[in-house]
Amino acid sequence: MKITDLLKKDGVSLNQSPADQNAAIDIMVALHDKVGNLSDKAEFKKAIEAREAKGSTAVGMGIAVPHAKTAAVKQPGLVAITVPSGVDYKSLDGQPSKLLFMIAAPDGAADTHLEVLSKLMTMLMDQSFSQSLINAKSADEFLKLIDDQEAAKDGKDASKASAAPAAGSYILGVTACPTGIAHTYMAAEALEQAAAAQGVTIKVETDGSGGAKNVLTADEIRKADAIIIAADKNVEMARFEGKKLVKASTADAIHGSADLVKKATDGSAPVYHHQGGASTEDTYVDNESAGRKAYKHLMNGVSHMLPFVIGGGILIAIAFLLDDYSIDPSNFGSNTPVAAWFKSIGGTAFGFMLPILAGFIAQSIADRPGLAVGFVGGALAASGATFANPGGDIPSAFLGALVAGFAAGYLVNGLKKLTSGLPAALEGIKPVLIYPLCGILVIGIVMCAINPIVGALNNWIYGILEGMGTGSTLILGALLGAMMATDMGGPLNKAAYAFGLASLAAQNETGFMIMAAIMVGGMVPPIAIALATIVFKNKFTAAERKSGPVNFIMGLSFITEGAIPYAAADPIHVIPSLMVGSAVAGALSMLFKCSLRAPHGGIFVFPVVGNVGMYLVALLVGSVVGCAMLGILKKNVEQ
Repeated sequence: MKITDLLKKDGVSLNQSPADQNAAIDIMVALHDKVGNLSDKAEFKKAIEAREAKGSTAVGMGIAVPHAKTAAVKQPGLVAITVPSGVDYKSLDGQPSKLLFMIAAPDGAADTHLEVLSKLMTMLMDQSFSQSLINAKSADEFLKLIDDQEAAKDGKDASKASAAPAAGSYILGVTACPTGIAHTYMAAEALEQAAAAQGVTIKVETDGSGGAKNVLTADEIRKADAIIIAADKNVEMARFEGKKLVKASTADAIHGSADLVKKATDGSAPVYHHQGGASTEDTYVDNESAGRKAYKHLMNGVSHMLPFVIGGGILIAIAFLLDDYSIDPSNFGSNTPVAAWFKSIGGTAFGFMLPILAGFIAQSIADRPGLAVGFVGGALAASGATFANPGGDIPSAFLGALVAGFAAGYLVNGLKKLTSGLPAALEGIKPVLIYPLCGILVIGIVMCAINPIVGALNNWIYGILEGMGTGSTLILGALLGAMMATDMGGPLNKAAYAFGLASLAAQNETGFMIMAAIMVGGMVPPIAIALATIVFKNKFTAAERKSGPVNFIMGLSFITEGAIPYAAADPIHVIPSLMVGSAVAGALSMLFKCSLRAPHGGIFVFPVVGNVGMYLVALLVGSVVGCAMLGILKKNVEQ
């Protein structure tokens, strides 16, 4: 089968000019539907978007290869578009994509087509070939270029297969990406090219959608000087015990293959020692810093916790909206039957916050065995168990759950090492008896010890917050608002939001004010961008102006990430402008004593905002200030 058996003339569209990534996807999905590859166009697009959510399929060098394997595909196929002016496809190298292939692979079908598609991916590593496709004047010329390049590659591969292995270093590689269609093969080709350039013999196993190909044998692993693992998913690791090993992502291999090959051959690679238990492990980061690892573990907990917090928090807020304060101020939220119903359901969901947070932090560190130990640790943080009162006395709340999650994860990892020497016959009882029994017992002791300490720390922090004067609360609001706009979904944004959740969990007026300042700070950036694209049209490209009004919806929905494309295109001028606007909004929210009992929802939860009129003023003023700053700092497009 040839590549052009999958890529029809009607599936090639040249000189397109999509406004953004979504528009490019729509064009290519329509081409697939046109040539008869799809049974369900809408489902196929959902599968494409789900793949993009895992990480952009724009691999750099002006190339994007969106792909999906789904039952919505009738027959394997390929479509292509060229965008000479480029489209922002969230590329790994930050550059616009000009050549885009979309792969449609059916579920449960023979995988012969995957070998053909893998060949195309490796051909695209030749930048002169890719550029010739971008410059093609017709679909016929486009297809002929592919046919000629494929014939040349087949001849080259045949010569390489018959050639004797080169002298020198001998290394092995494994490449794998979540869907196993594009990045897997491009990473393999990049490693092979880099090894050839350095006079190194290499064999690369590709763990693709059709299963592992070019599988490494035990004898090859024994003879190899080093191993390179370029993977974005779990791969079989136990077989590499005692070998020098370099870990990386497929993106690292595509863009930095020469450095990976050099590290594998210069003797600097560390020796890999497999930990007992599962035979697979995450392999996509090499020499990751302790801070980065801790952040990833924390975000795993926060991301799993958010649905409980948001759903439960909004229901609790609705309860306050529907209740009658005058009946019994001390029981506000549960005075009427309807309010009590909402408060009970929301409170149940909200009550899972701390166990879920701690459980999934522990799971990120120690895999599934850490989950139960983390859950119990988080529950004990919520109840406030102490040695004197195991039933609950001094809750350590959000901070205690953080400690519980990390303590549980590393505790279970310690148990894994301690029991690694047990007979193989006992392997099955470790996860069902040893880890949960010993882990829950020890985490219980740990939490009873730290709850009084962290609980006292919590009381001290909230005492300071409640005692703040107007000037101090303004500074706090401005700081939290600015953090929400600094990296818009990144570590600083998440840190501010996590602080808001912790404050909200305290269920006091100060915490509600902090949450309000954080949400308004996160709403400002997209709204300021949308305003600026209308007021200062000469500061933005035609594509940016076209997409601008969508940011009104994203901002009002508290989706700060809507501003990211604009910030990425001009970070030096855009990010400071948005930070100033968000800081003003956060400070004004604090000044007006606005409060929010829900952790998310944007304009849809404004009915439950305390002092909502002035909250709207804070949002409007912050957005206008951010817009004005963009007009002052951002240069005209022609400049």
